[in-house]
Amino acid sequence: MATETTTSKAELDAAFSDLYRAHVRDVYSYSYYRVGNHHDAEDLTEQTFLQAYRHLDRAMRESDGRPLRPWLIRIAHNLAANFYRDRARKPESAIEDAGMIAATHTTESLVEGREELKAILDGVRQLPDDRREALIMRFALGMDNREIARALGRSDGATKVLLHRAIRQLEGIVAAQGAAR
Repeated sequence: MATETTTSKAELDAAFSDLYRAHVRDVYSYSYYRVGNHHDAEDLTEQTFLQAYRHLDRAMRESDGRPLRPWLIRIAHNLAANFYRDRARKPESAIEDAGMIAATHTTESLVEGREELKAILDGVRQLPDDRREALIMRFALGMDNREIARALGRSDGATKVLLHRAIRQLEGIVAAQGAAR
């Protein structure tokens, strides 16, 4: 009986190692887009995989062979929500207060590209949480609609509508910002 537990633990450890290697980049990227800095993203990534390890056996049984990436992103999503809830209780200086890094390139196209990217990222921050989450998963992580649906606990159709509305709302925000300049 003790050998069975050891083998099971060894198999679980091997499965976790594979899961970690396959998805650490996605979890980190998602966390970074949510919190906006590397240090906090690293912490959230670590916490995500700690929770994943604690519940991996059950997740593997319940996944029915489906990929576990949406499950990991959902864990990261929940931890990021907790992070923001905790941060609201203990305000810190905003990322916008940090000094800008001096650019080595001063070409017009680089400046225009940065302005456009800044406008888009500012617009994404203004979206409701569910729309922001869906856009991050789709465009930053390259997740398909089915994976996003599983991560957010929605149907495929509801996810498609959510993404469509998020893109339309983001386009409206960016257009309004451009008109205001």
